[in-house]
Amino acid sequence: MISKSKHRFFLSLFFFMSGFSFSTWASRIPTIKMAFGFNDAELGSILLAMPVGSLIGLPISGWLVSKYNSRVPLAVGYGLNAFSLVFIGFAPNVFTLIIAVILYAFTTRIFNISVNTQGLTLQKQYDKKIIGSFHGYWSMGGIAGILFSTLFLSLNYELHTHFAVVGIAMLLITLYSYQFLLKGDRSTTGNKLILNKPDPYILYLGIVVFLCAICEGGMFDWSGIYFQQVVKVEIFTYGYLIFMTFMAISRFLSDTIIARFGMPKTYIMSSVCIVSGVTLAITLPRFWTAMAGFSMVGFGTASIIPMSYALAGASRKYSPGMAISIIATYSITGTLLGPPLIGYIAQALNLRASFVIFAICGLMLVPVTRLFFNYQASLSKANEA
Repeated sequence: MISKSKHRFFLSLFFFMSGFSFSTWASRIPTIKMAFGFNDAELGSILLAMPVGSLIGLPISGWLVSKYNSRVPLAVGYGLNAFSLVFIGFAPNVFTLIIAVILYAFTTRIFNISVNTQGLTLQKQYDKKIIGSFHGYWSMGGIAGILFSTLFLSLNYELHTHFAVVGIAMLLITLYSYQFLLKGDRSTTGNKLILNKPDPYILYLGIVVFLCAICEGGMFDWSGIYFQQVVKVEIFTYGYLIFMTFMAISRFLSDTIIARFGMPKTYIMSSVCIVSGVTLAITLPRFWTAMAGFSMVGFGTASIIPMSYALAGASRKYSPGMAISIIATYSITGTLLGPPLIGYIAQALNLRASFVIFAICGLMLVPVTRLFFNYQASLSKANEA
């Protein structure tokens, strides 16, 4: 019998490698932009392929997790994700690039729903919270991916070589680690989407994740461009690196912070960090002030999605897999709107002005989370009555 600590280790490894894969793609977006000669608006349009692929994968991932144990779509999705990353690296023209990015996003969505379902299932075997640490490993993988990308950039390796090396590593890890994933976690209830009046519990969480996704997705896709065009540094991965580093720090600390201050205050602190960090980065776009601002944004956004997923997993209406799948719809929508919106505003005005969107989203977290916790309290009172 496999111990829960071994389950946790290999599940953490998948979170780590997922972050590594995503940061490999995101950190080389400026390379792709230069290789194809895209302007900001054109790049924004190409980035639409990511959320389109995710939207296609969303209902399929929810169905797979409800029909099978989550480790099956997790392993298959991640293996295909490795293939699609290599496909991006070898894309010879814009059309094949779009197809490759859609496939990458599609497989990422299937994997993400599955791996978070595994995380929520394993959480039930622990007395302490461990969800934040899983997302912390995702951020650590992101940092490692950025450092690896920086190394390959400094050595002038071609994009296709870089992506092929990462893709092969992903595939090998998937083949070995599959045996250590949780079995028998398929839920027998709450697997059907109920199409009637939206459940306020899920709706409020969805809006929170939507706002966070605009910030996260925009920072993932545009931080390198910002440091390249606005801060004007040659190694453009610095901004993405500091953002991911402080995301990782925040996620490893999030379980402790939540235990000390509670989720309502943690959401507010996240909002303050995002707004303050964006304001600093756009008003003083110099290297160290931009680094400080991006670090604050990373620290602020980090705990929002893990907290929201954990709360969604406690839904009384849906199974954890289905609840996460629904919440992910809002996340994908935020990702759909965020990066292209930044590109279009940057083309019309400038990149600094477009980053104000992140501050607005961060500010909106306060009233929306207040509405959620008020509703949660009303549900508790109704059950006690």
